[in-house]
Parts: sequence; structure tokens; C-alpha cells
Amino acid sequence: MMKSSLHKIFFLCFAVGFISCKKTDWQENYREKEKSPFGNYIIFNEAESLFKNQEIEVLQEHFYDYTLFNYDEDSINKKSYVLIKDIGFKQNSEGNKALLEFVKNGNTAFIALNYFRSDFKDALEFTTNSLDKFSYNRVNLKKLSGKFSLKHYHFKDSVYNFERNIRTQYFLEFNKKKTIVLGTTEIGGEQLPNFIKIYHGKGAFYLHINPVVFTNYYLLNDKEDYIEKVFSYLPKNTILWDKHIKNSTYGAKPKAPSIFKFFLKHPTLTWFLGVAFTGLLLFMLFNARRKQRAIPVIAPLKNTTVAFTQTIANLYLSEGDHKNLVDKKIAFFLQKVRSKFLLNTNNLNTDFIGKLALKSGNDLQKTKYLINTIIALNKKTTCSEEELIVLHKMIEKFLNK
Repeated sequence: MMKSSLHKIFFLCFAVGFISCKKTDWQENYREKEKSPFGNYIIFNEAESLFKNQEIEVLQEHFYDYTLFNYDEDSINKKSYVLIKDIGFKQNSEGNKALLEFVKNGNTAFIALNYFRSDFKDALEFTTNSLDKFSYNRVNLKKLSGKFSLKHYHFKDSVYNFERNIRTQYFLEFNKKKTIVLGTTEIGGEQLPNFIKIYHGKGAFYLHINPVVFTNYYLLNDKEDYIEKVFSYLPKNTILWDKHIKNSTYGAKPKAPSIFKFFLKHPTLTWFLGVAFTGLLLFMLFNARRKQRAIPVIAPLKNTTVAFTQTIANLYLSEGDHKNLVDKKIAFFLQKVRSKFLLNTNNLNTDFIGKLALKSGNDLQKTKYLINTIIALNKKTTCSEEELIVLHKMIEKFLNK
């Protein structure tokens, strides 16, 4: 991997750069452009050396959007998805479902995170535990060290000592019928799993719970051998590297992290939050007695066609009748197809898809995906709000081509 003299010089240049910096950023950012100690610059730029004779494809969009338009599940050319971050904060439920389906079809996923989403853990039947939940600042993290081992018989005599930022976390429970422990961390004299393989359909997930070992700091401190051995478990597929920098355009937007949850994690901040709210409440009570309440202005009702339509739509939404709206959206789209492109919509077969793509000027694959989505939604008895939103966006994009 990185044994050549050229690579040693490359690492040395970075080491000198770190030492000569007046102020070093010790935050764990896991960004591919960051040359700071805990960025992913080196591993990203050395991916071709890590995965020899394998094509490296860098995701320029959210994984869900990628699978929506650029991925053929019937392709014989399988891929290995790679994600190394602190937490998959840009992931959403659709993205998780797409990733699970991606692996189920025979592909592979290597994911190194400190924190996994609960729905992802539920789907793969595993839980995690951390003994350092309150270690979040630079001083506390610096004190955390660890000793890792790999279970393969070729690697059984290798023990790797990591001297800082190694959280004491591990995989607590998992389905032993479809899970293999590939690596362990020593905690209290016991070897506990921190690197596992979970079979899923025709493919497999490789999960590592200490992403910090893949950062610049450890690649510059002679730990490249551990990283090379970890990645040697992956099959020789095309690598799909996810920089995880964009939200999904077509899926539901992920919820922003709550600042209150961060405050409640730490006792000192929790006290501060309580005192602040108490002070604000007292301020409002004393001031409310000296001020007259504002007289609200009631605007006249507007009776327009747009407002009426919006009201009806809101009525359906409030009743949770997303299936009704989906049916009306599909009916609207098929009417547009008949009137605009003069096509018979009684039989939505392959011939119809080809003619529609040709007449509308849309890509055949996108046209096929839209029609297949319409067919699938027609068969359902209920539809979710997310399915309604995705269908609406797909139809609008198709008709505005």
C-alpha cells in the first residue's frame, strides 16, 4: 500500500507541515479536503494505492439520489460503498433503505462511524455501547487510548496500539447467525468487537466503530498497516467513495441536530439551560403586567381558486389520505401525457415507455423509473407522505423537461 519511498516522502512532507503549523486544528472533522490531524485527506488521496487495480468512483450527490437515477440493480458489475465519518448526519430514511437494498442485491458497504442511526441498527439487528459518552472536547479525547486486534488467522499475531482519541466503544449485541467478528478492542482485559461483517441478502456490510483510526494522524504514525489489513477484507469491486457532503434532493430532508439534545448530554450545560429558562420566564411574568396585550388584526378571508385548491389539498393531508392525492397526481400526469404527447395510457408497457421517453425528450432510464414508480404506487392501498413528495417532484421534473 504505502511502503514505497515515494509514499514515505509524501507522509514526511505532511508530518513536517503539521509540526511547523503555528496552530493545529485537533477537531475530528473527517473531511476529505482537510489536512488537519483528524481529516480524511490522506486516505482519500491514497485510495488508489489502498484499492489497487480497482476503479474509484467519488459520489458527487447524496447516495439516495445516486441510486435513484445512476444505479442499475441488475448490473453484474458490483460495487463497494465506503463511508468514513463521525456520524451519518446527512443520511435519511430513504438513504438507509437505498443502502440496504444496494447491499442486498450483491454489493458491499464499508462504514466507519462513531454513531450509527437507530433505524440502521434495527434493520441489521445490532446495538452498540460507549463508555466515553461524555468525552467530547479535545482535552478529554486526547487521554483515550486503545489496543486493537484483527481476527483473521493471517493477522492474529498483530496488535495495534492507538494512543489518543480512541473512544471505548464496541458492538454490544448482534445476530450471530449472520454476523462475523473481524476485529476487537481490548476493554477491561476483555476482547470486544469493534469491526464486524454482517451478511445482508447477496452482499455484506463491514462496520467499524472507530473511524478516527483512518484519519491523517494515524496514517502519519505508522498505522497504515492496520488500515490496509482492514480494507483487505473487501472484495475487488469498483469503490464508491461517499464524501457525504450533500443532502438529498429527492428524499425527505434530514432533521437538523437539536441544540437542546447537546445541552442535555452534559450536566453543566443542563444547569445553565435551566437557569436561563427560569430567568426568561420571570422576565416575561414581570413585564407582562405592565404592558397592554396587542389587539390582533383579523385579515378578511380570501375566496380564490388557488386558496380553495390549497384548502382541499390540506384537507387530504390533514386526514393523512396520501393515497388519494397520489392517485389524483397520477391521473393528472396520464392526462397530460394523452393531451401533450398523444399517447394511449391504457397499457404502461415497455413500448409505451420508449415512445414517452422519445416524445418528451427525457432519458429512457428516468422515464422507466417514473412509470415503474407509478405502477407500484397504483398497486398500493396506502401511501406515505414521502412517496407523495417524491412522485410530485419526479412528475414536475419530467413535464418541465
